[in-house]
Amino acid sequence: MILVWLIGLLMGGGLLALILGRWNKTLPRWITLYTLLTGFIGLISFWIEHYNTISIQTASPWLEEFQHEWIPSFGISFHLAIDGLSLLLLVLTFFLGILAVLCSWKEVTERVGFYHFNLLWILAGISGVFMAMDLFLFYFFWEVMLIPMYFLIGIWGSKNREYAAYKFFIFTQASGLLMFLAILGLYFIHGKTTGVYTFNYFELLGTAISPNVGFWLMMGFMIAFAVKLPVVPFHSWLPDAHSEAPTAGSLILAGLLLKTGAYGILRFVLPLFPEGAREFAPWAMFLGVIGIIYGAILAYSQTDLKRLIAYTSVSHMGFVSLGIFAFNELAFQGVVLQLITHAISTGALFITAGMLKERLHTRDIDQMGGLWLPMPRLGTTAILFAMASLGLPGLGNFVAEFLILLGTFKVNIWFTVFATIGLIFSAIYALRILQKVFLGQQKEGEPVKDLSWMEMTTMVVLTLSIIWLGLYPQLVINTSKPMIHKLEQLLASGNSDNTQHIKPDK
Repeated sequence: MILVWLIGLLMGGGLLALILGRWNKTLPRWITLYTLLTGFIGLISFWIEHYNTISIQTASPWLEEFQHEWIPSFGISFHLAIDGLSLLLLVLTFFLGILAVLCSWKEVTERVGFYHFNLLWILAGISGVFMAMDLFLFYFFWEVMLIPMYFLIGIWGSKNREYAAYKFFIFTQASGLLMFLAILGLYFIHGKTTGVYTFNYFELLGTAISPNVGFWLMMGFMIAFAVKLPVVPFHSWLPDAHSEAPTAGSLILAGLLLKTGAYGILRFVLPLFPEGAREFAPWAMFLGVIGIIYGAILAYSQTDLKRLIAYTSVSHMGFVSLGIFAFNELAFQGVVLQLITHAISTGALFITAGMLKERLHTRDIDQMGGLWLPMPRLGTTAILFAMASLGLPGLGNFVAEFLILLGTFKVNIWFTVFATIGLIFSAIYALRILQKVFLGQQKEGEPVKDLSWMEMTTMVVLTLSIIWLGLYPQLVINTSKPMIHKLEQLLASGNSDNTQHIKPDK
């Protein structure tokens, strides 16, 4: 019942924060914090308890499953299950959720109850996406995380927040509808073929589909996930959403919402449509390389600090697209690590940008400079995460990108070469951030304060996390190993009828 408990905890905590927020502005903050801490501790305990089982490559990848009939006449059930990948992403969700509460503790002063309600319901939707094994339920949670994020940007964002919120909503909603049409197509094809109409993921695996129809159904899923990842040319909503969102909104966008796109490709596109995925792989890898280079070049050209960091996400997610469609174990391991390390390093950079905007009342890096002397603690952490972003050895991002490049090299040397050139560009934009913001002549204005104890706590936790992943990534690799092994077997078999090995044991 831990799976149902996690979603109920988040939704219940959100409702409680909304109700009590009408009378007290402080209670919603504490309710949200305790809710997320409770879930995080529960997940860590579950991880420790099951780690020895998870790390065995030949073991079943599924750790926990819950299923209950919801609308049986349409073949819809409340079906949740988690494997190592889901567990890692759930831990990341609650971890970043806690940091999102801390970094918005003083930033959000209006409609505090409604703010924390939206925050917890976004996390509930994201958690549901990582656990749903019924495709109708998956789409339901996909929409649940969309609407609260729209409010988060539209109400608590910056000057052009309404435009950014509308653009975010239109891109994600339109692509989500394409995915829903693909889900319905798969539902009816399976029903016509077998006589059983169901949205159950494990039943839909291995559905007999003609190659042409299967390719277009796959593209319905793929476009929705490519928009969320985002893959060039579906990325234009991201810089606007990031630049206008509050700090916690940017943290969740970069750290979690983008990861739902990668998760969707790994969980649904590859297992449900292995032949179509193989056919599309060269194009997906090409778009990944374009994203790596294009995102880095655009990041260098920005003067708005948050837009600059947003374009770095486009570049880093290009590595994810490249690694997923390399179809080998090394690349898959790198992808899983990249999802986690990018969330930590880029999330830390967005928190840094929020701290600077709060003190300087601007995001323009041309109006910054010389902040190292008055803010040495913030400068130190900024240097660390800028180095992580450019892939410095010893930090988590280096291990992730190295594994992706190593896996891609086995498949296509030229894609690997051009992706490596993107790493050079990432060093250029990362060093530009440090030079513009922390070095040079300090601009005239009010004196600025260094990190408070709460801000310092947040940055220390993120610092320890990225260093730990750089020095000992094996914990993450071992946790995801059974899932990666089964997925690689499926893709290598080339036969969609041989998918029973990735179903949970009954």
